[in-house]
Amino acid sequence: MREGGAVGGPPQWRGWREATERALYGPGGFFLRPEGPAGHFRTSVHASALFAGAVARLLVMTAEELDTDEVTLVDVGAGRGELSAGVLAAVPAGLRVRVCAVERAARPAGLDPRVEWTGRPPEGVRGLLFANEWLDNVPVDVAEADGDGTARYVEVRADGAERLGAPVTGADARWLDRWWPLSGPGARAEIGRPRDEAWAAAVGCLAAGRAVAVDYGHVRGSRPPFGTLTGFRAGRVVAPVPDGGSDLTSHVAMDACAAAVPARAAAELTTQREALHGLGVSGSRPPLALASTDPAGYVRALAAAGEAAELTARGGLGDFLWLSQRV
Repeated sequence: MREGGAVGGPPQWRGWREATERALYGPGGFFLRPEGPAGHFRTSVHASALFAGAVARLLVMTAEELDTDEVTLVDVGAGRGELSAGVLAAVPAGLRVRVCAVERAARPAGLDPRVEWTGRPPEGVRGLLFANEWLDNVPVDVAEADGDGTARYVEVRADGAERLGAPVTGADARWLDRWWPLSGPGARAEIGRPRDEAWAAAVGCLAAGRAVAVDYGHVRGSRPPFGTLTGFRAGRVVAPVPDGGSDLTSHVAMDACAAAVPARAAAELTTQREALHGLGVSGSRPPLALASTDPAGYVRALAAAGEAAELTARGGLGDFLWLSQRV
């Protein structure tokens, strides 16, 4: 919604990065509310315990690569600790696991006491850093090409009204030129430079191991022409309004994040469907013969197959991108 005049007093125009920061993480912000993200939308973590089981297997693989029986999981953007607790429940006996949940909200009541709760990743970690749907909530500015094709910052008010601001310059302009050139008047982009920096800093906490980011994403050859900024509230897509009442999210330029990490961390980019299949999560139905030999087991296997199908579905969670970088 475009707006040029004042409504009920002088408008407080802000860039989308500042407005999102206030709406999500400021006093009374969306992610600091008691109900947490799970009160408004489901991630793969909430969809099935199979997801935590797959991350646990990835943690075991990382420990084997490091030739150790003592390993650390850093759960970045931990929500209310659901993934951290699920991995602890799924790791096999004999593997000593330290779990650090990284989140800006307060520690939730009743969380497994073995989970360490912190506002930033620890340093010198040997193990797995896993960030599920974190980067899409790292606030970024939005740019739009004006009638002359000049990239300008989009400014917004708390009621969602927008206007075009100053031209994009400096490091942001260089990021757009490299990663998301605007095609012409009206084209929009989310300037992902803060996410690149956040991801590089997170990976930098690893002394050795693997870092994985899972998110809505795209690469340079398939950027959406008008951006992806949107809102979520109570399980529904809503207009992006930075008033603290809804999530504000946009897809992640995953290739730019990968390139922000020093060359010592080789990058692999794949879909969640492919990644979970490689970790043993399959939507295949159990053999029908099991229904007669073990009816209860058949029902459990059938339910698991349904959950796996949701996690790996094309057009849904299976299309998420997994960025994996070994250190």
